[in-house]
Amino acid sequence: MINTMDKINHPSYYQGRIETIDYIEDKDLNFNLWNVIKYVSRAGKKDDVVQDLEKAKWYIEREINRLKNNK
Repeated sequence: MINTMDKINHPSYYQGRIETIDYIEDKDLNFNLWNVIKYVSRAGKKDDVVQDLEKAKWYIEREINRLKNNK
C-alpha cells in the first residue's frame, strides 16, 4: 500500500537535507521566486528537466518584469 501522506507531506521529487518549503519560508520569498525555487529543486525528478527549468525561467522573467514596472 502506498502512503499517500508521504506524497503530500514529503514528495520524493523534493528530497534533500532540508525541505524546500522551509527554505522558501525562511527566505520570505514572493510567489514568483517561490516557484523558481520549487521548479529548480525538483528539476528532472517529477517532470522533464528542461520543462522544469523552462518553468523556472518563466517565473524569473515574470519577476524581473514586475520589478522593472514598479520602478
